[in-house]
Amino acid sequence: MNREKLKSFLDGLYYTYQRRELINPDPLYFLYSYKDVRDLEIVGLIASSLAYGRVAQIMKSVEKVLNCLTNEPHNFLINHKNFEIVPENFKHRFTTGNDINNLLANISEIIKNYDSLENFFEDCMKNSSHDIFSALDKFSDRLSKNKKPGSFSLVTAPKDGSACKRIFLYLKWLVRHDDVDPGGWKVIAPCDLIVPTDTHMHNIAGRLGFTKRKNADLKTAIEITEGFKKICPEDPAKYDFVLTRFGIRAGLNVDELSELFS
Repeated sequence: MNREKLKSFLDGLYYTYQRRELINPDPLYFLYSYKDVRDLEIVGLIASSLAYGRVAQIMKSVEKVLNCLTNEPHNFLINHKNFEIVPENFKHRFTTGNDINNLLANISEIIKNYDSLENFFEDCMKNSSHDIFSALDKFSDRLSKNKKPGSFSLVTAPKDGSACKRIFLYLKWLVRHDDVDPGGWKVIAPCDLIVPTDTHMHNIAGRLGFTKRKNADLKTAIEITEGFKKICPEDPAKYDFVLTRFGIRAGLNVDELSELFS
């Protein structure tokens, strides 16, 4: 593959489609209503944790949860004592109201001790010799405290071996800063990010020649990230949003990738 040709193509996509007005419908849309990073990181965790299934249902579910938290989620959770916040009959595919309330209770406990989720993640990094995967395991374990055995994991952990698309999506939102990703976190740099990988990104990365692996698991996500690092070492997740517009926006046909770079 001609690396310069691919970079030119991807940069052209980035400058054309990496625009805030092209976000909706996407759960990232909800983050733009918050200025305080301590609010934004809470909203981002809720939105990314529910980012599975049909996008229309994701948007409805995230909105229902956020409507329960007022317009200042950090202050609301840090001062809240009763964690029957989301109605018990809330349902988002495998996630129940009890699951969400448990997540909110864990966020509340963390921010009471650390003031912010970023401070907690920084502590996880320090206690993991700054290994991002080990830190995310600690981060996930704490946010999953008191989770019912066998219930769906809202905050995924690398130790499980899955692609962990939703937690890497969360980090991308909070670490990168441009017209699409709001940023705010300084605990890690964009070069440390892993490309959020689902079946759609897996398919695209395969067409770009970044992976031949059949399963969209953690090893595949790392391999895809290494491929993008050869194009943009300082920001491998830079093209995530624009590439995931293929099949969504008119004029972006995923089959063209194979023709361009085969």
